[in-house]
Amino acid sequence: MHKYSIQHDRCQPCRPHLKYDFDPCQVATMSEAAIAKAMINPAIVRNRLKIRATVTNARAFLRLQEKHESFDAFIWAFTEGRVIHNHWRTADAVPVTTVLSDTVSKTMKKAGFSFAGSTICYSFLQAAGVVNDHLVSCFRHKELMVS
Repeated sequence: MHKYSIQHDRCQPCRPHLKYDFDPCQVATMSEAAIAKAMINPAIVRNRLKIRATVTNARAFLRLQEKHESFDAFIWAFTEGRVIHNHWRTADAVPVTTVLSDTVSKTMKKAGFSFAGSTICYSFLQAAGVVNDHLVSCFRHKELMVS
């Protein structure tokens, strides 16, 4: 996921208030006062559960990173370092979850993550290139098959 997805479209003048700059070490140490301040920040989604989950997930991310040497190594271990190449012919055929994303989601939840359901995990796997879900008619599908 691109780090400017939601807040980029909302309020560019508010960017200075995003002082943690998506650094999990900084997010993991957010105080109650910082969480309260985030709740009034118009540049982000102001849902207390999601803000708290961001802090909790940053802590879980750092634990996984330490245990597996990197989050990258953790994620790629699910496919033994290999890209899953699917061969979808229509967009309707592309699933929103798979057995793989179910497994990743369950593992992340056991590791302490929240708001890490199978659908968001599958979207992440696609975005990270772990899963090639380009339609067979797309030029990228063929390019990724040879790389």
